[in-house]
Amino acid sequence: MSKPPFLTLPPGARAYRLATSRGDFAVHDAGEPRAGTALLVPGFTGSKEDFIALLAPLARRGFRVVAVDGRGQHETGGPRDEAAYAQEELARDLLAQAAALGGRIHLVGHSMGGLVARAAVLEDASPFASLTIMSSGPAAIAPAQHVRTRRLIEALAVLDMETVWRAMRELDPPEADDEGTPPAVREFLHRRWLANVPEQVVVTGRRLLIEPDRVDALAAVPLPKHVLSGEVDYAWPVPLMDEMARRLEARRTVVEGAEHSPGAERPEETAAAMAAFWHDCPGRAAGTAPGTPANRPG
Repeated sequence: MSKPPFLTLPPGARAYRLATSRGDFAVHDAGEPRAGTALLVPGFTGSKEDFIALLAPLARRGFRVVAVDGRGQHETGGPRDEAAYAQEELARDLLAQAAALGGRIHLVGHSMGGLVARAAVLEDASPFASLTIMSSGPAAIAPAQHVRTRRLIEALAVLDMETVWRAMRELDPPEADDEGTPPAVREFLHRRWLANVPEQVVVTGRRLLIEPDRVDALAAVPLPKHVLSGEVDYAWPVPLMDEMARRLEARRTVVEGAEHSPGAERPEETAAAMAAFWHDCPGRAAGTAPGTPANRPG
């Protein structure tokens, strides 16, 4: 799971619930859309806080940035029904969020969020100005990660979220030790896990194990694409993402010093690469369509 470096929103950023045709979603919203608007989609067991360190540097570069808790994640909530978390349902949520924000949106999906973002673009690319796939690959996660993910899914069938949390901590490798992590962040990670809807974790976990290769279909969509990752990745090997970028004819960025969560681990470098890509996209200044008000309460 991604670990935000801090939890305090930057000046001018706000937390609220974004109203859409498919319900309300908890978001962090920062910046003004002078150069465009971006929608940031978190990964498996993640949340909008995974992008908190990107808000200020992207806002400084002229972008409105909206990071979202998906259905069943953290502060958004959702039903105790596995069918609600099918990939096509989550993709339609992204399309509804983009419609609520207005204009053409730079879509960013991290890890599992990259697979959902891809599904949304394949269903309807018209709301989007570009797609950035961050630390996400062409198909299912690496075989080395299957055992841990299957164990998590099996545990959630018989155990409560707190018991599973304790078991996961015992299975963490030594390098995942929380020493050096601020106490508030450690408490947040625990609280976020408990707030996730178990059915959402189960369904998205299964999807990570079976996701098909849809790169050729995505390559056929005439949308600017960017594949961004760290130097090391445990979920999808970096060479696999290199090859995916080649197949997509996408811009490729490898953030030095980062692993699976470059937005949290190297936010300034990651923001610079994202903004440079967006500035190069056709129609980049159309963050909000003419005559379409941005959905920003207050």
